[in-house]
Amino acid sequence: FLIFKTCINHYDTDLESAWSNLNLFSDGNDFSTATIEKNRNIYYQKQLANQINSQVTQIISLLTSSLNIHLNIGQSSLMNTSQSFISLETISIASLKDRLVKQVENAQFSIPSDFILNTTSNSSISLRSKIDPLASFGNFQNTNLSRSISLSIIDQNGNEVSFQAHQNNLIQLIIPRDPNVLIPTMYLQNVTSINSTINNLLFNYHYINITSSLPISVHFEIHSLNRSLAYLFIYKFDQTPQLNSSINLIDGWTIFCPFNLTNDDIYRYFIDNQQTPTHQSLIFGIRELNSTEINHYCLNNSSINTLPITDKSINFTSNYELRIYTSGCYYLDENNNWKSDGLTVGSLTNHYETECLSTHLTTFAGGFIVLPEPINWSYVFANADFMKNKTVYLTMIVTSIIYIILMIYARFKDKKDFEKLGVTPLVDNNKSDHYYYQILVFTGQRTNAGTESKVYFVLSGDNDQTQVRLFSDPHRKIFQRGGVNSFIIAVPK
Repeated sequence: FLIFKTCINHYDTDLESAWSNLNLFSDGNDFSTATIEKNRNIYYQKQLANQINSQVTQIISLLTSSLNIHLNIGQSSLMNTSQSFISLETISIASLKDRLVKQVENAQFSIPSDFILNTTSNSSISLRSKIDPLASFGNFQNTNLSRSISLSIIDQNGNEVSFQAHQNNLIQLIIPRDPNVLIPTMYLQNVTSINSTINNLLFNYHYINITSSLPISVHFEIHSLNRSLAYLFIYKFDQTPQLNSSINLIDGWTIFCPFNLTNDDIYRYFIDNQQTPTHQSLIFGIRELNSTEINHYCLNNSSINTLPITDKSINFTSNYELRIYTSGCYYLDENNNWKSDGLTVGSLTNHYETECLSTHLTTFAGGFIVLPEPINWSYVFANADFMKNKTVYLTMIVTSIIYIILMIYARFKDKKDFEKLGVTPLVDNNKSDHYYYQILVFTGQRTNAGTESKVYFVLSGDNDQTQVRLFSDPHRKIFQRGGVNSFIIAVPK
């Protein structure tokens, strides 16, 4: 009885509830049981997470109000657990300018000198900062490795105060990631094996996919196996960049010079998240600078703003390694969804933390995904010769021929199937007859069940019968084994 009573209490009989709304849990036209159950579980997990977050927020607000009363200017209180770190500090409003608020794991907020603070108090405020081990909410995979940090300004009454920075003087945030994240090794680019002269290649091109539901920044790391070499780096969104004496089709460029190298001997370049929205791909090209170009562009800093342009094919004297990753800056809106508008990824972003620039204060998280090895189009084109790839080309040709044959055969069988469908009016129907009957004839599955003979019939009823009529169809074979034929017969009454 107790088990039965428990089941009844949890059984949802409301047909208007979210539980019974399959359109809410389907993926487009996918209404399979597995998809419905998966999305339904995610839906209720999000609801539960929202409830828990609301309760935690209420508890933190109560703790803040209780502690805020007893803290004087310059005093602080810390709550450090395995699940969360919270600090509360009371300061004067004047000391908020250019203030650096540090948290654990190098998480920090750098407050600018110029901002708008919506408060009538002229004495003191409290800074409440919080960091969580994992960024919660949503299924946006970019935030899976990020900590979640927040900073709130509290007045003397325990209410949150609105804070707004100016566009030319933003808040700087440092958002740490999981310190145990594994960074893949760099990919070796065997560019010395490319015969660029045959294909007239001016750059070694790479393609990457940057499609994302939220804007992302793209970070490049290039390690030359010869530390003394310099490189020209160009890129363009959604198409191949071109640069020579007659064409300048690029979205950006930079020159990597040896004297700019750090201790790890890696050249770094990044494209912020303000440039990538609406784009699906990015293609970038790399070429070595010759000794004359190195002297002119690297040793003479006054020439760094001009592009080194050449029409000669590339000639790599050393291979290089490559690693590309994306990052992002996100905040939680009032519906607990991650958004990125108004946030910019900073140049200090690296493998273990994201730098974000913001105009407001809320809950933030950073993104990080190391991209797979990019497609090297230069290598593809340079090794696309038929004699070098006989097996590949023959496999593709044979596969294509088989595919075309199967398509023709499938189309032929489809036409045969269509011929078996439909309803056939009998040839000997009289146009003046206005009463119609449909006759279905089923032919069995046994061997020799079908026939090519002419089949005649008489349709009779209680009051009358037809003349001898003929089953016929001028457009298709009838009475084939396993077939179903449908005919329309017209009668006078």
